Amino acid sequence: MSNKEQSKEYVLKMAREHDIKFIRLWFTDVLGMLKSFAITVEELETALEEGQGFDGSSIEGFARIDESDMIALPDPDTFRLLPWRPREHQAVGRMYCDVLKPEGTPFEGDPRYVLKKVLKKAADLGYTYYVGPELEYFYFKDSKGTEVLDAGGYFDMIPLDMATDLRRDTVLALEQMGIGVEYSHHEVAPSQHEIDMRYTDALTMADNVMTYRLVVKQIALNAGVYATFMPKPLFGENGSGMHVHQSLFKGESNAFFDKNDPYHLSQTARYYIAGLLKHAPEFTSITNQWINSYKRLVPGYEAPVYLSWARRNRSDMIRVPEYKPGREKATRIELRNPDPACNPYLAFAVMLAAGLEGIEKQYELPAPVEENVFEMCESERAERGIGTLPSSLNEAIKLTEQSELVRKTLGDHVFNAFIENKKLEWDKYRIQVTEFELKRYLPIL
Repeated sequence: MSNKEQSKEYVLKMAREHDIKFIRLWFTDVLGMLKSFAITVEELETALEEGQGFDGSSIEGFARIDESDMIALPDPDTFRLLPWRPREHQAVGRMYCDVLKPEGTPFEGDPRYVLKKVLKKAADLGYTYYVGPELEYFYFKDSKGTEVLDAGGYFDMIPLDMATDLRRDTVLALEQMGIGVEYSHHEVAPSQHEIDMRYTDALTMADNVMTYRLVVKQIALNAGVYATFMPKPLFGENGSGMHVHQSLFKGESNAFFDKNDPYHLSQTARYYIAGLLKHAPEFTSITNQWINSYKRLVPGYEAPVYLSWARRNRSDMIRVPEYKPGREKATRIELRNPDPACNPYLAFAVMLAAGLEGIEKQYELPAPVEENVFEMCESERAERGIGTLPSSLNEAIKLTEQSELVRKTLGDHVFNAFIENKKLEWDKYRIQVTEFELKRYLPIL
């Protein structure tokens, strides 16, 4: 029996043992919004074999009315029970799906398929791509405003309060869903928190990121508060980032490690970093895809805006965590500009594609910048060749639109749907009259 057949048998066995009545089938649209529909346990065996049909025409970036029939084929390896649903009598399970066209071929508009394509390219070169993202988020009293639950700071041990319990309950729920957690802590801004998942392969992690965001929100909702992954909800405070630790392995060997290099980075790792630095402006609209994302990407709030790398410096876009002897497998690089509201499938895909391009074309890596880039004057940065990330969604989209790498990685379907959606978002934003304008100009003009 193949591994896939064994996984299907396991799902059917779990459904019987836990008296499961409903199974939710999950997938994402182009923007990374989680979509779900439920089937009953009676439909489960057929769904595992043939998939389940649905109408894709009303899902962002999927299909036009005249080509709307889609099939969601569950991935049995992603089966989990939902811990916030009753476990006794009529428990609820979930599986992530690959979206197929009616004839059974992969649908080009499925973000999971986009990531799978790039992972296959890496696999053909002998690489496995591992990622460990750190997602920050805020707790507020409700979704209508930004009233915080606490005034704590980075790693603060504040007295036991609601946020401490929420974090604990979230970690327990994630672990019940098979997601390993390394640690959790209070972040820099008031009511800002972080739970770090244990690194794993990129496809599993993209699924885990989607689950993580839902679990954080669900546990908050159960407690009568609101959790948000909005990149910059509070003026004058740090925004929420998603620092992505990443490495390439060849079998059991870390392709990023070289014991003789001063930074313990292999030539492969250096090419990879150079690829990220070169292509970051082009893929920023994917890793930072909302208008609000660019309110976080400003100097002075820990969010990187300059195209530089270093070992210790947290003002750089790419940081290389210090090597610890005997921990060769932990050698990795950390990309610091993405935020937690991106589509993880597309974000991991463009990061990997940029890194592989650097390896393939042997991009030269500039010297590290250990000084604080924020404190350099513009001419000093120009002299050292330190570029910047785009400063608005509009600027980012224009760069993405010209990017051969991003188009090739996403495929025409997702690329065009994404660009079109973001242009519409920018157009809606630029005609708004904001509170800032009224306060600044109405009394004097």
